[in-house]
Amino acid sequence: MSHPHRRALLKTGGASAVAALLPVAPPAAAAAPTSSPRIVEPLDADWRFHLGHASDPAKDFGFGRSHDTYAKSGDAGTPAAEAKFDARDWATVSLPHDWAVDLPFEKFGAPGSDEDKTGAYQGFKPLGRMWPATSVGWYRRIIKLTPDDAGRRLLLQFDGVSRDCLVILNGFIVGSNESGYTPFEIDVTDFAKPGEDNVLLVRCDVSLGEAWSYEGAGLYRHARLVKTAPVHVRQWGATVRTTIAAAGAQVAIATEIANDGPATTVRLRSTIAGPDGRVLARLTSDPLALPAWGETIAGQQTLLADPALWSLETPQLHTLTSEILIDDAAVDRDETRFGIRTIRFDPDRGFFLNDRPVKIKGTCNHQDHAGVGFAVPDSLHVWRLEQLKAMGSNAYRSTHHAPAPAVLDACDRLGILVMSETRQMSSNAEGMSQLDRVVRQGRNHPSVFIWSIGNEEIHRGTENGARIAETMKRRVYALDGTRPVTEAFNGRLGQGASRVLDVMGCNYYLTEIDGFHAKHPTVPMIGTETGSTVMTRGEYARNDKEGLVPAYDRDFPVWATTAETWWSFYDARPFLAGGFVWTGFDYRGEPTPFERWPENVSHFGQMDLCGFPKDNYHYYRAWWGSEPVLHLFPHWNWPGREGQAVAVWVHSNCEAVELFVNGRSLGRQTVTRNTHLAWQVPYEPGRITAHGFRGGRRILTAERQTTGVPARIGLSSDRRQLAPGEVAVVRAAILDAERREVPTASNRIAFALTGDAVLLGVGNGDPRSLEPDHATTRSMFNGLAMALVQAGPKGGPIRLEGRGEGLAPTMLALIGSVDRG
Repeated sequence: MSHPHRRALLKTGGASAVAALLPVAPPAAAAAPTSSPRIVEPLDADWRFHLGHASDPAKDFGFGRSHDTYAKSGDAGTPAAEAKFDARDWATVSLPHDWAVDLPFEKFGAPGSDEDKTGAYQGFKPLGRMWPATSVGWYRRIIKLTPDDAGRRLLLQFDGVSRDCLVILNGFIVGSNESGYTPFEIDVTDFAKPGEDNVLLVRCDVSLGEAWSYEGAGLYRHARLVKTAPVHVRQWGATVRTTIAAAGAQVAIATEIANDGPATTVRLRSTIAGPDGRVLARLTSDPLALPAWGETIAGQQTLLADPALWSLETPQLHTLTSEILIDDAAVDRDETRFGIRTIRFDPDRGFFLNDRPVKIKGTCNHQDHAGVGFAVPDSLHVWRLEQLKAMGSNAYRSTHHAPAPAVLDACDRLGILVMSETRQMSSNAEGMSQLDRVVRQGRNHPSVFIWSIGNEEIHRGTENGARIAETMKRRVYALDGTRPVTEAFNGRLGQGASRVLDVMGCNYYLTEIDGFHAKHPTVPMIGTETGSTVMTRGEYARNDKEGLVPAYDRDFPVWATTAETWWSFYDARPFLAGGFVWTGFDYRGEPTPFERWPENVSHFGQMDLCGFPKDNYHYYRAWWGSEPVLHLFPHWNWPGREGQAVAVWVHSNCEAVELFVNGRSLGRQTVTRNTHLAWQVPYEPGRITAHGFRGGRRILTAERQTTGVPARIGLSSDRRQLAPGEVAVVRAAILDAERREVPTASNRIAFALTGDAVLLGVGNGDPRSLEPDHATTRSMFNGLAMALVQAGPKGGPIRLEGRGEGLAPTMLALIGSVDRG
């Protein structure tokens, strides 16, 4: 297909061209259909799991013992694939599942050795070639098929499997997948046994990883079985593209229809419902002649007058229902959510959403969370995004891989922009396959505003890199064509693949940015990775021996800068579209600057691994958000430091701030945009108080008090009522006798849960902690710990109790709603 010119692409509001379009249909008034001839069966429950072995067939259920695995189809080379196999000693697990999070922490080598550094980057979990006994996992499940399934196409869909996996059904190897992050689908129709129990087996091998941080292991995202008619809409097969004009939104629909059967004639009925559920349009195609075992793309078009636009403030979503009709009966039905909006990048003025300038205030984020590792439930994904949005962030970069479907859906609903990134920057067959799936999965999501084809690749500045980028960009344009393509460059701007990119992606290297813009004034620019201040929550002095860095915005690696430096730089340059700070949350592995045992979690996050904010979180709240902010730190518990100076900082967007110590003023300071305020204060027990002023009037007050000894436990939750499967993030704090939080407490507490719920995991945000994630006890780190409570399907009262030696216990009451489904 022809490729749009760079300038035209950067101004578009829709995606790829479609086939011949039908006449505009008038809006319909009837309700959209609700039942579906397509059957989607979740495969999250009833799995059995067992560790295998990467190098010993005797411990790997016979796998690899003979060459028959591939010599004879139908013999997968393991008795675990047989229906008579006894898996009663295998653990019962549900998805999402990460077996790595339950492995013990292990030293990889002598202190300071290359092995020690490798272990730190992997979070000191025993995975990889050094640990063959824990680097392979087997998942086994029975799928019951009905006799009616004999006439259906049967499709297995996996949202993500870590990492190199083999999928076996009834002894047949039916598919494999290399990437731990990219979704994939396998048609298993020929291998299934309708009317019988079918044995599904998935072997995952993480001997080789894909990233330089912890990646988890196993079926860490959702899986499902999709049953369709032979004629059906293929996965991610319906695309919606909109163009906004004075008359309304011109909507172009392209639907990929697969026919896995004899030649037939069908019609396509497409129904568009607005954000309120009201049907806005219904289109029915002329008869479509489908060749046997072939595919066609049907194009349709309509005009929606006065459309509700998707924006950050009002993320309005529409629904497309696609039905395949044979003799006026629907044989397949699929739904696609989409938004109506325009995007464009301007080389002088940055990014525009619906023709309004928007500065990108983004964060880079990994998959994992305390308590669960990579197996993050959907509602916890949503909670994490809500914390980022509360910080003032309006954009999310999934680093450095395809985001989970739950993340894309939540960003659509919450009004958060997404940079979607493929894991492998390569134009080989595997790299292009991964890119294809990443784009197909994301191209209808209005939150996705830019594609990234790589991050800090070693070939980025070479001619090989340029050719690879050209091939990948052609594929992106063929699949989408409405969003620009970038790549994250750490230096070497202007070289190699730079000339191919629609938007120049900049990782750090602030000194190169102005020069590139001067030489290439027509190329838009964005900060794909910025900042990288290292901070430990609740710590205010560097302690190399203990592996702690202060939470002041001043420590950073040689390649990076502080939050204040990078944001001041980007905010002052309209031609920069904004940027993505490294990172939103701490993550396992890459524990810069202490790459040694027992450091196993990074210090980069604006929040720790539990999601507890660090002080820099409030820097961004002040300068990214719209509400008045006054954040005062550090705590005021410094026994033994009486008379010694303590650095007191304030993050605020007030016009001026005055600081008091035990009622005595230390002076009022004027706030300068994008900076912080600081005082050197001789310590004396009591309280420090900050007053924030606007227009000469005090509008905010913040205070830190010297607290007493630990006396009780406080439990609080982000929510009290839970839907089935929903997770409550419970914050546990140590309080003194006056119920003030003790910011230095390290007491160990135990959790006890009653009701229809499970204690999913615990954490405390300590980057050196070697305590297990799946446990009922946890030590406090700087006064805080976290518990994840997941509601079951029955509903009713849920009670979480916290106890600790010498502490008054406490109880948190939650309510689970009943699963009516």
